[in-house]
Amino acid sequence: MADWAAHAGDNAGLPFAVIDKVDGRIFMYDAQGRLQAAAPALTGAAAGDQSVPGIGERQIAAIRPEERTTPAGRFQVRMGFTPKGEDIVWVDYDNAVALHRVVTHVPQERRLQRLASKVPQDRRITYGCINVPADFYDNVVKPAFAGGGVVYILPEQRQPQELFGPGAGALAGR
Repeated sequence: MADWAAHAGDNAGLPFAVIDKVDGRIFMYDAQGRLQAAAPALTGAAAGDQSVPGIGERQIAAIRPEERTTPAGRFQVRMGFTPKGEDIVWVDYDNAVALHRVVTHVPQERRLQRLASKVPQDRRITYGCINVPADFYDNVVKPAFAGGGVVYILPEQRQPQELFGPGAGALAGR
């Protein structure tokens, strides 16, 4: 996927990330498509490649388990803040999907343990956001996306070329 993005110029000369929901991983690349770092990532608890219409306008408590998807696609990202003032990377602002430090305020969710798990399915827990280790966010994601960037979230139910174009499927390896 990264080869395609850089070769096709789809990343518009910006740093980018590839999120693999199936394997629960994030891969960060510089603007030329060179791998900078990789880490485990928590993604939406439910399988799916689209957000439920209007989900970004709902209270988190009103989001049903089957609606907790991380949408697939290409997203132009920008830095932003939560209502509590914490910095995040907005992936899909309208659908309230962000890339941010792992959330640990609900101990029974065991998000730190899930990040450390070797089982990709263990990393399916969020309401749709992408959670990464705090040090990875602070040292890799935040500096890379300070001036903007692109995030590619690989589909799990569709073919990559459906979202990214004909050349993406062969290069994405799916």
